[in-house]
Amino acid sequence: MSTATLEFTQPLQPAYQNILSSEAQQFLVELCQQFGPRVPTLLQKREQAQGRYDQGQLPDFDPATQFIREGVWQVAPIPHDLQKRQLEITGPVERKMIINALNSDVDVFMADFEDSLSPTWESMLQGQINLRDANLGTIDYFDEKRQKEYKLNADPALLIARVRGLHLIEKHILFEGQPIPGALVDFALYFIHNYKVRMQQGSGVYYYLPKLQHHQEAKWWSEVFHYTEKKFKVPTGTIRCTVLIETLPAVFQMHEILYAIKEHIVGLNCGRWDYIFSYIKTLRAHSDRILPDRQVVTMEQPFLNAYSRLLIQTCHQRGAFAMGGMAAFIPAKDATDRKSVV
Repeated sequence: MSTATLEFTQPLQPAYQNILSSEAQQFLVELCQQFGPRVPTLLQKREQAQGRYDQGQLPDFDPATQFIREGVWQVAPIPHDLQKRQLEITGPVERKMIINALNSDVDVFMADFEDSLSPTWESMLQGQINLRDANLGTIDYFDEKRQKEYKLNADPALLIARVRGLHLIEKHILFEGQPIPGALVDFALYFIHNYKVRMQQGSGVYYYLPKLQHHQEAKWWSEVFHYTEKKFKVPTGTIRCTVLIETLPAVFQMHEILYAIKEHIVGLNCGRWDYIFSYIKTLRAHSDRILPDRQVVTMEQPFLNAYSRLLIQTCHQRGAFAMGGMAAFIPAKDATDRKSVV
C-alpha cells in the first residue's frame, strides 16, 4: 500500500472528515498515482489540435480509426433503471435543490459538480455529503426563512452525478505538491460513499462525463472505471456513464468514444450550449466561420442540426441512447414566472 498522502489547503472540519476518510484519501492517492500523470498529456493534445486548427485545418474523422467506425459492435446492454430517460433535469449539488429535484415528476436528476456549481471547498464537500444522504434516503432540509421542512419522497427520480471536466483542477487538495484533477475527486468520493447502498438497491453508480474532446480521454475514463471496479471487487458495468458531446472535436470521435468505453457507457448527450462555444473557440482563426448573435443560433441551424442527427445515427447504430440537450429554463410553480437563463 502506498505511503503517499494528500495535502489540504483548507481545514478539514469535522463535518468533512467522514467524506475525506482515510479510505477515501487512500483511494484518491491511488487514482492520482495511476491516472493523474496522464491528464496533462491529454490536455496538451487538445492544445496541439487547436494549434492545427488555428493554422487552417478543420476537425475531421481520423483515418486511423476508420476500422472502429466501420466495424460491427455495440455497447454493453443498458441497465433496467437507466432505460427510461425521457425527461431529465439538472442543478447544483445543493441540499434543497437535490430534494426538490428528486421529488419532481422526472426520470433523472443530474446532480452537477461542474457548470452550475462554484468549486469552493465547502460546496464540493457538502455536495458529496448531500448526495450520500440522498442515496441513503435520509436527506432533509429546513428552510429557516420559510419555516418549511423538505424531505425525500418514497419514489424519487434516478440520481446521476456529473463530475468536473478534465481541464478543471481541485486546488484545495494537493498530491506531491500539485493540485489534483477535480474529475478524480468528484468521481472517487461519489463512488466510495455510494456504491454499496446503490448496489443493495439493485442499481449502479452512474455518472455524466463532460467536455471530452478525444477518444483517448474516453479510454482514460474507461481505465479509471475498470481499476475502480477491480479494486472494490464489483462487477464490470457497476459504473455507467453518459458522455456529453459538447465540443466540436468530439463530434468526429463519437464512434471512437463509444468504443473506448463500451463496457460502461449508456449514451451520448447533445450539450448544445457548450457545443456552440466550442465551435466558436475551435474555429476562432477561420474568418468564414463567424456566427451571428447567440439568440438566433438555434438547433435549426445546419451545423447544429447535422451534429444532433449524426449523434442520433451513431448511438442507434451502437445500441446507445441518444440524449437531447438541456433546455435552459428555470422551473417555477407559476408558468408565468418561468424564465430562460440564456
